[in-house]
Amino acid sequence: MDAVPAENPVAQTIAQALIEGFNKHYRIFRETSRRNKEIFESADWQAHLDAVRDRVQFYDDRVDETAKRLHEEFDADSLDDSTWQQVKLHYIGMLIRHKQPELAETFFNSVCCKILHRTYFNNDYLFARPAISTEYIESYPPVYSSYYPQDAGLRRTIRRILEDFDWQRPFEDFDRDVDCMLRAIHRHLGKWPAMEANCQIQVLYSGFYRDKAAYVIGKAVNGYQEYPFAVAVRHNASGKLYIDTILLDPWRISVLFSLSRAYFMVDMEVPSGYVQFLRSIMPNKPRSELYTMLGLGKQGKTMFFRDLLAHLRHSNDRFVVAPGIRGMVMLVFTLPSYPYVFKIIKDVFGPAKNMDRATVKRKYLMVKQVDRVGRMADTLEFSYAALPLSRFDPELLEELRTLAPSAYEIEGDSVVIKHLYIERRMTPLNIHLEQASADELDRVVREYGGAIRELATANIFPGDMLWKNFGVTRYGRVVFYDYDEIEFMTDMNFRKIPPAPYPEMEFSGEAWYSAAPMDVFPEEFATFLLGSPPVRKAFLRHHRDLLTPEFWQRAQEAIRNGHVDDFFPYPAELRFCRLFPRRVRAPEAQPA
Repeated sequence: MDAVPAENPVAQTIAQALIEGFNKHYRIFRETSRRNKEIFESADWQAHLDAVRDRVQFYDDRVDETAKRLHEEFDADSLDDSTWQQVKLHYIGMLIRHKQPELAETFFNSVCCKILHRTYFNNDYLFARPAISTEYIESYPPVYSSYYPQDAGLRRTIRRILEDFDWQRPFEDFDRDVDCMLRAIHRHLGKWPAMEANCQIQVLYSGFYRDKAAYVIGKAVNGYQEYPFAVAVRHNASGKLYIDTILLDPWRISVLFSLSRAYFMVDMEVPSGYVQFLRSIMPNKPRSELYTMLGLGKQGKTMFFRDLLAHLRHSNDRFVVAPGIRGMVMLVFTLPSYPYVFKIIKDVFGPAKNMDRATVKRKYLMVKQVDRVGRMADTLEFSYAALPLSRFDPELLEELRTLAPSAYEIEGDSVVIKHLYIERRMTPLNIHLEQASADELDRVVREYGGAIRELATANIFPGDMLWKNFGVTRYGRVVFYDYDEIEFMTDMNFRKIPPAPYPEMEFSGEAWYSAAPMDVFPEEFATFLLGSPPVRKAFLRHHRDLLTPEFWQRAQEAIRNGHVDDFFPYPAELRFCRLFPRRVRAPEAQPA
């Protein structure tokens, strides 16, 4: 801002209304997150799923509510430039001692974008970059607690860490679980290092709740070495707690925070402190993804777009049409030097797609509201995203012109995309299969069927299960990413193909049976999935039952009976029940 405008008493009142709107949002957000400790203790898994779904809408509700207030009380459309400049200055003053200033800045932008024309989006009225530092914000309770094993011994320190979470349910066998933790740590390290003078264990204060598990996240500091860890706590069949595993590899902890999974419920007074701590144990994980995984999706979007613009300033490659088979609903493009794909809904869908734009948007929102169980890619949704025209390949511009002319505008030197989804880039499964060895083909087909099974158990029917609609992550996991035909399992009718009235009809090419819109005949899957003999052989070896209606009907029955399955974001062989079946006494780091 070049100059401070003359004082306007209305500006401070508007700024106060904006901060009140944000504070209300974050109060409700924290209450919901805090309540998940009680939900975990009560094993009310359906309540957890409901909370995850409902929390997604909180932010937009408060933005709409605050924008409506500004319209009604201040006639926001008629405010002049000077007033908006002062509103921002007063708002900055209110954030100096605020505990969530970066979130409040994003909220300010969201409300103003509801009111102002998009030509204002990059001007002085919005927070194009942070105005308030998030470093060293004091928090109560603290972001993390420190424990000193030299004082009490490692065994007692681990016990104390877990006891401090104050879960009301008893552990099945606390000593056994601590032994398993010590044994796993010793196995990972090879030998116990000598304790240095600064030896301590730092643990994030709040538990991380997701699915049917609570996670304790922290790191041990010893001399110049840091050792990150994540401890998974679950319920046994009788309702008692047990420690299922401890993750000690940074990349496995990073997978725990994968965007293909549901967001965590975490009670945070100072979220930037949690993100800073998590970055210290996962330095390659973007801050935008960490904010998103903590349930702060709008902040994740803000930081992602800032990172994208910074990347564009320091690169020179062009946006191009994404490789692979073209979709009938989405136009997909990518920037080769950036690990994401950009998806635009086409104006006209392929003839096989009987849906409209609103339906596609509803399906993508549905993905955010359900448990993605590590099998569906999360998306960032943007409106009126401005990207530099000079960075668009001519072929991509031609596809935009012919397939989605209503989805974008060219304004000066920018392409303004009116509605856009962004996802992590993966190798399409059909392309991966073409390049796979025999062993890799068998593994990835097994993964593909596993993805379909887990989605079904989580009440998601993928709909279009073609190989091209799945991707392979950098860790080899198969993930679904085409959502225009997904439905809830409980809405589908899985049927067996009735016998033909006479044998000749089976060879006529015409169906002899009728089908309602939600009818599915699993026997038909083989026709469009198993044309390749090696793929067919691998699929039938591992997943023959997916071609029968009985599998799908059993999954529906379990869902309708209220069963919520267990999903493990780590390999089964890392679970203590598999790793230490005999539960041998753990070696000691020191006398405890």
